[in-house]
Amino acid sequence: MGTFFYVVLAFLIGVLVGWFLWGRLRGELDSLRGDLDRTRSERDRLRTDSDRLTGELDACGKTRADLERRLREASAAPAAGSSAAKPASQAPAALMSTPATAKSATTKPATAKPAAAKAVSAKAVPAKPAAKPAATKTSAPAKSATSKPATVKPATVKPATAKPASGKPDNLRRLIGIGPVNEKLLKAQGVTSFAQIASWTAADIKRIEDVMNFDGRIARERWIEQAKLLAAGNEKEFAKQFPTAGTSSNS
Repeated sequence: MGTFFYVVLAFLIGVLVGWFLWGRLRGELDSLRGDLDRTRSERDRLRTDSDRLTGELDACGKTRADLERRLREASAAPAAGSSAAKPASQAPAALMSTPATAKSATTKPATAKPAAAKAVSAKAVPAKPAAKPAATKTSAPAKSATSKPATVKPATVKPATAKPASGKPDNLRRLIGIGPVNEKLLKAQGVTSFAQIASWTAADIKRIEDVMNFDGRIARERWIEQAKLLAAGNEKEFAKQFPTAGTSSNS
């Protein structure tokens, strides 16, 4: 009878120990599965970011080629404008000098040469200032054409990062469901203490789950309840409610 009692007692002790070990191993297994899923989603996100950046790089290359083409056209425009302005400035002097010579030839044949020379010298001088406005008009569009490509710059947007909490950071891996990967992602979002997690609102939970690609995992694993106990320093209640926490995989 005594032997049977000891056998039953040993069986019950073995069942309790096995149940306790299975609870710990199940918590570790869930944490490792979550980390694996998060790593896969991070890999897919990095691939999409790489494809997006490649497309943006190609677009920047096309924009650069277009700007270089416009710059070459703008630099060629002043040379063409200056060569066209010289004949335009010389034409009025020749046109204005011919009526004066004809008039002087009909009225006074003896003094035709001095009158023609005076008319040419008197009206050829204003022709030089007339060339300057033409040159300035042609150079003004050239400057504006060259200045426009210089001001075009592709817009860059810097992602906003949350500021980490002041003070010494807590060991977030004490919480069930937070492994090395999740802890790194939370710190990247500025979450470094139990008090921050304990004060999360519904909007904060949605934002964190969208970033970490979770679907109700924070509520399912009771992160906020765990964080409240640890932030308050209630280690006994934390160990009582969450006996599988604080293992080697998340501490």
